[in-house]
Order: sequence, then C-alpha cells, then structure tokens
Amino acid sequence: MRVLIAGSSGFLGSHLVQHLQGAGHQVTRLVRRAATAPDEVEWDPAAGRLDQATVDEADVVVNLAGAATFGNPHSGKWQRELRESRVQTTRTIARAVGASERPPAYLAGNAVGWYGEHGREPVPEDADSRGETLMTSVCRDWQAAADPAVESGARVCFLRTAPVLDQEAPPLRELRHLFRFGLGARLSHGRQYFPVISLRDWLGAVAFLAENDAVGGPVNLSCPDTPTNAEFTSALAEAVGRPAFLRVPGPVLSVAAGELAPELLGSTRVEPRVLIDAGYEFKDPDVRSVVAAGLAQV
Repeated sequence: MRVLIAGSSGFLGSHLVQHLQGAGHQVTRLVRRAATAPDEVEWDPAAGRLDQATVDEADVVVNLAGAATFGNPHSGKWQRELRESRVQTTRTIARAVGASERPPAYLAGNAVGWYGEHGREPVPEDADSRGETLMTSVCRDWQAAADPAVESGARVCFLRTAPVLDQEAPPLRELRHLFRFGLGARLSHGRQYFPVISLRDWLGAVAFLAENDAVGGPVNLSCPDTPTNAEFTSALAEAVGRPAFLRVPGPVLSVAAGELAPELLGSTRVEPRVLIDAGYEFKDPDVRSVVAAGLAQV
C-alpha cells in the first residue's frame, strides 16, 4: 500500500512512518522544505500548493500536520497558529484528494476536543459537538476543511485523537517528572472524564484504518475505558511509586491554563465504538495499561 503522510517529522508522524514501513507499506513524506530524500515531496500548505500526481499515486493520505497543541494558552499568536496550521494543511490535501480521478482514502487528523463538555454521558462518534471553547472551535474548523474530499466521495476518516501517553512526548513527559517528585495532583474535583490512548494503540488503530476500506467518518482514538482525572492521577502515581495527594483548585487552573482550561476541567467520556465494531483489538484498554505502556516505551 502506498501511503502519503503530512506531519511526518512530528512525534506521532515519525512513529507512524516507522510503523507503516515495518508493516511493508511504501511511505512518502510531505515536507515544507526542498526534498532531500527519495521518499520526500515538497509542498506549501499555506499557499495551497501540493503536487497532484503525488496524491493521485497514493492509496491513503494521512494528515498529522499542525502547530504544537501544547503552547502558551494566553498567546493570541499561538491560538491563530493552532487553528490555521490545521485548517490550511487539511484543506490543501482535501482539495487534491477531491480532484483525483481515483481519490485515495484520507485519514484527517482531529481531536476529541471536537465534542466539548458532555459530563458523564458516553461519547461515541455520533455524539454532538458542544460549546465554544478554543479546542472545540478549532476541531470544527479542522474537520470542515476536509469537505472537498468528503464531497468527492473519497473515504475520509476523522482521527478524533485523545492525548497519546508516551514518555517521549507531552503530556506524559512532563507529568512523570512532577509525579516522581511527589507533585502529582488531581485537577479540581477529579471527577471529569479524561480520555487517553497509548502510542502503540494509536499506531495500531491508524494502520488498521488505513488498511480497512469499510470504515469512514469520525473515529475516536481513545482507550475503551475512559478514566476520570482522579483515576488517571492515581494510576500515574502508582506507576511511579509516589503518592499524589495534592489538588489544583479549578479557579487556579482556569487562570493558569487560560483558553486550554476547559480541556482540563471539562468532561468527555469518549467511547471508540467505530474501532471496536470494526474489529480492532486494543492492547491497552484502560488507564493503568495505557500508563504502563507509555512509561515502558513499548
């Protein structure tokens, strides 16, 4: 299978390239500089420039490009880059997919932030999007940018990804240090649901979607048993062998986290029903196995 990937230099993208190549797939990487390797193709998403022939030759296109999610939540520049980088890359690829005579499948990055606040309700893929928080509005624009591909009849999967826990990347990279120093803390009351997924399940699920022609539309990439923030805090504290008795009050977190506070204080009990119904088997179905996998670098 020929796979074209945008965002291949990022944490998830670089691991996905290795994972797909290890499975025998041919991977081509889109880069925003002059191509220097046979598996690279230059593109300019801000200008809407992408070689049509490269897209036409692909069986699957995966877009993971975008500015870092973890930035200064009080910065207007960061907020603009967060949105524009995702919309521009998604739209540029979607137009090329839509223009193809034989449209490849399009796995378009997105996030569970699309759903917004849902309290204790289960949140499968057909749940609605609520509220006007920064991440929720970004995710809506992000998804809408793929319309040209959807309207062409291409198979499009929206990868609604939960935080991927691995000690090489945030948030686990930073949190493990805090917890090892005894500074682990639940956020506010801790009863809000906090979806997560292990790196190996994220990779396995994306590869599964790339290979499975029967799946399209929104797909939740999160472990089946979504933990509360208190359960996540307990699992990480237990994994590093340190207590976590502290609590960050909600008002303090709202000030410190700014526009990202709703992502930390809100509750989204995500369920990956599409993956489960399609036959994907999770290696890490709950928070303790997700944390263990992330800390073990499996």
